[in-house]
Amino acid sequence: MALPQNTSVDDEDVLDSLTIGRRIRQLRVDRGLTLDALASAIDRAPSQVSVIENGKRELKLGELQKLARVLGTTLDELLSPEAPSKRAALEIALERAQRGPLYASLPLPALPVRKTLSDEAIETILGLHDELERLHRERAATPEEARRANTELRAEQRKRGNYFPELEQTARGLLAAVGHRGGPLSQRVASDLAAHLGFTLHYVGDLPSTTRSVTDQANGRIYLPVRSNGNDPRSELLQALAAHVLGRPEPRDIADFLRQRVETNYLAGALMLPEQSAVEFLTAAKQARELSVEDLRDAFAVSYETAAHRFTNLATQHLGLPVHFLKVHESGALSKAYENDGVAFPTDALGSIEGQFICRKWSARQVFDVEDRFSPYHQYTDKPAGTSWCTSSIQSTSSGVFSVSVGTPFAHAKWFRGRDTTRRMVSTCPDPSCCRQPPAELASRWADKAWPSARLESSLLAALPTGTFTGVDLTDVYEFLETHAPSAS
Repeated sequence: MALPQNTSVDDEDVLDSLTIGRRIRQLRVDRGLTLDALASAIDRAPSQVSVIENGKRELKLGELQKLARVLGTTLDELLSPEAPSKRAALEIALERAQRGPLYASLPLPALPVRKTLSDEAIETILGLHDELERLHRERAATPEEARRANTELRAEQRKRGNYFPELEQTARGLLAAVGHRGGPLSQRVASDLAAHLGFTLHYVGDLPSTTRSVTDQANGRIYLPVRSNGNDPRSELLQALAAHVLGRPEPRDIADFLRQRVETNYLAGALMLPEQSAVEFLTAAKQARELSVEDLRDAFAVSYETAAHRFTNLATQHLGLPVHFLKVHESGALSKAYENDGVAFPTDALGSIEGQFICRKWSARQVFDVEDRFSPYHQYTDKPAGTSWCTSSIQSTSSGVFSVSVGTPFAHAKWFRGRDTTRRMVSTCPDPSCCRQPPAELASRWADKAWPSARLESSLLAALPTGTFTGVDLTDVYEFLETHAPSAS
C-alpha cells in the first residue's frame, strides 16, 4: 500500500523535528545505544532525549552537530528530509495528523504510537484521516476557494502563453484519424470523430437541466440537447469527446475541476480551429497587417468568443504577440479574463478578478454604448501601465449580454485591422476618481435623495454543492441513463 500524501515533507520543512527525532532514534538503535547511554553522551537527561526522539522539541545547530558526532553520522544525513524507514514515515504521519486541527476538533483521545500498533492499522487510520480532510475541504469549498484556484490557474496559463502543446498534439492525432485535411471542422467530421471514438449520437429533449451533455460509457452513447440555446452544436459534442479523450479522474477538489474544464475547452477549441490551418491563416493576416478576430471567426465558422479564446492560444506562441482577453457582463462585472501583456485587471485582496468591475473607460465597457452592435468596435485606452489597443464585440446569451474583447499593447496594434481608429480614452483606475465615484455635480444633487434596492445574486452567498464540484444532479443523470439505455436483448 502506498504511503498517504501526508507522509511527505515540504521543501521548507527540512528541519522538521518529527523526522529528525525519528532519525535520531533509528541511528541510536542501529548503534546499539540505550536511551540512557545517548543521554549520557550528550550530557542530557534521558527524559530530554525521549522528548527529542518524539519530535517535541526543536534542536539548535550545536545540539545537532553533537548528536551527529555521537551517532557517527554527518549533519547532512541527520537533517535529511526523508524518513529513515517506512515504519518511521507512518509514525511521523500519524503524529502530524494528531497534532493537526482536524484531529483536535474530534472527540477522540490521543493514540500512542507503540510497536504493537501494526503498519496496517496506522495506514487505515491515516486513510480515514485523509478522507475526513477531503470531505471537510469539499464542504468548505466556497466560491472564495474557487476564486483562489482560478487565480492560480490563470497564473499558470499566463506563464505558458496560454498554449498547451500536449493538447495541440492530441487534437492533431484525432483529426488525422478521421482524415481531416485542414480548415474548418464540419458537423459531419465532428460526427465522424465521435464514431471513431466508439460513440453514437442521440439528440434528446429531456437532458438533465444541470448538464450540457451526458456520456454513457457503458453503451457508447453521447446524449445532446435537441436545441443548443444558440450555441454552436459542435461545441457540446466536442467538449464531451474531449473529456472522454483526456480521461481525467473524478476531480479531487475545485482546482482539479477548473483545470479539467480548461483542458477540455482547450482541446475542443483545438479541434474546431486546427492549429496548422489557424496559424497559416493568422500568419498571412499578420503579414498583411490585417489580423482580425472577426475574420478568424468567419473563416472557421465558430462563435466570436471561441475565436477570441483560440486567438489567445496561438498569438503568443506563433505570432509573437502578447495579448489579453476579457468577457464582461453588461453590468460591468468581469466574467473571464486572460493576459500576458501586462494589462492590470481589477482584483480583490486575494488577486481574484471574477466579479470585479471593469473601468468604464475600457473598450469592454464602452462598446455597450455603441448603437451599431454588428460592426467590430476598436479603441485605444491610455492606462497607468501603458496604452492598449482593443477590439470588442457584443454577444447575447441565455445568461445575459456580454462583451468579448481581445487587446494588445500599443506597439503591437500595427498588425491588426482597426488600428486606425480615432477612439481613445484615458483610464486611471484603480484611482476611485476615474469612474468608481459619481461626478461631483451628480453626487451633490442626489447623494441624500437616492436609495437603490440592490439585487443580491444568490451565488454571492452560496457554497458549492456538497458531494460534487460541478453542480450536476447525479440522481437526475442516472435516472436519465436508465431511461434511455438500450434494452438488453
